[in-house]
Amino acid sequence: MPAKSSTIVTALTTAAVVVVGVLGYQAAASAPDTLTQTRKDTRHSVPKSPPERGGKKDKAPAAAAVPPSSGKGRRIVYSLDAKRVWLVGADGKAVRTYPVTPSPVGPPLGAYAVGSRSVSVTGSDGIAIEHVVRFASVEGVTIGFSAAVDGSMPAPGSSKRTGGIRESRDDGKAMWDFALHGTKVVVVS
Repeated sequence: MPAKSSTIVTALTTAAVVVVGVLGYQAAASAPDTLTQTRKDTRHSVPKSPPERGGKKDKAPAAAAVPPSSGKGRRIVYSLDAKRVWLVGADGKAVRTYPVTPSPVGPPLGAYAVGSRSVSVTGSDGIAIEHVVRFASVEGVTIGFSAAVDGSMPAPGSSKRTGGIRESRDDGKAMWDFALHGTKVVVVS
């Protein structure tokens, strides 16, 4: 005997409600426990009117130039020596640059691609992290950029073999928005 159309509609509606509920639960589970307001005095903001000294306007220090040996096109550049990241647009100009805290296990020099991303997880050091962008693996240690949800940075000289290159929450969000799966990552000295 064929099923009544009302039975089919009821079954499909019930299945859709269950799927939406599961997706809602997953979204809620991956959200940070606390939401913080973005500071208005970040180092990336520009004052409305520059201060004057001796009748001359001071210029803001120039942003660090993109390393010339980092290739061409849209990419992420990570300098081990400078402890700095550049998000580089297709035109070869930095969209954003900022300092990072290197991981105890560093990637070898070379070109990589973003292989995976996670909105929020617990880092190998036990800290809740967000905006995780992974691009390499060294001796079983996964290397990637991330920001601690509590804003903390790892203590220098840690003996744990971790691959998390830490950045501020604001910088982590910028990285997340820029570093889609497959985005080129270039590691330079």
